Amino acid sequence: MLVLSGSFVTGGVAAASVALSVPRRAAALGPPTQPLTALLAAHEAYAQPGASAQPLELVAARRPLTGERTVLPVLATWTSARSARWLDVMLPGRPNGRTGWISGTATRAMNTTFAIVVDTTTRELTVYQHGRPVRTASVVVGKPSTPTPIGRFFVEEVVQLAPKAVGAPYAFALSARSNVLQEFDGGPGQIALHGLENVGGTPGTAVSHGCVRLTNATLAWMVTRIGPGVLVTITR
Repeated sequence: MLVLSGSFVTGGVAAASVALSVPRRAAALGPPTQPLTALLAAHEAYAQPGASAQPLELVAARRPLTGERTVLPVLATWTSARSARWLDVMLPGRPNGRTGWISGTATRAMNTTFAIVVDTTTRELTVYQHGRPVRTASVVVGKPSTPTPIGRFFVEEVVQLAPKAVGAPYAFALSARSNVLQEFDGGPGQIALHGLENVGGTPGTAVSHGCVRLTNATLAWMVTRIGPGVLVTITR
């Protein structure tokens, strides 16, 4: 489980703020190329496009652990009669599955050809590129009392951990939060894909507090390819 207390330990207009329920083997991977947006400044997210709509939250321009620039998946775009561009984006944090509209100003368009699916029943992680599977790995998922949350999320930031840190050597901090643990070791119960170092677990089992644990070999392969904004769909 990810802890945001200063160090990583582990662990169409109306946009509804709801948790997505994604059935096993039915996860929509989306287009072969997923549009993203990088925030060049903090942005207020709204329930609808337009600054007069209900504000949802202020999204920081950088992530709290690494200082990486915030990168959000773009679900839709809308342009007003006055040519103001608005982006419907996925948002990090609780409740899981939130979306909101942000202004297209002070943003930089990006894209990714990668996507990740974690199947909590088979306990497998599959990385897709251009909509095709390119790597599959057995993983550790959440135990029944602290299950890995189901839904569509994204990578918030990629953290390189110290050798003696729990979950080393890397962690992909997700927009997902535990549905059971409102906090974990002083943090908000953030879910991550991370290593087995200093925490253990056998791939193919369900023993974690909700995070997904991967082998060093899989992490080393992913860290050169997967960055902020990549979609992570967790199914059962």
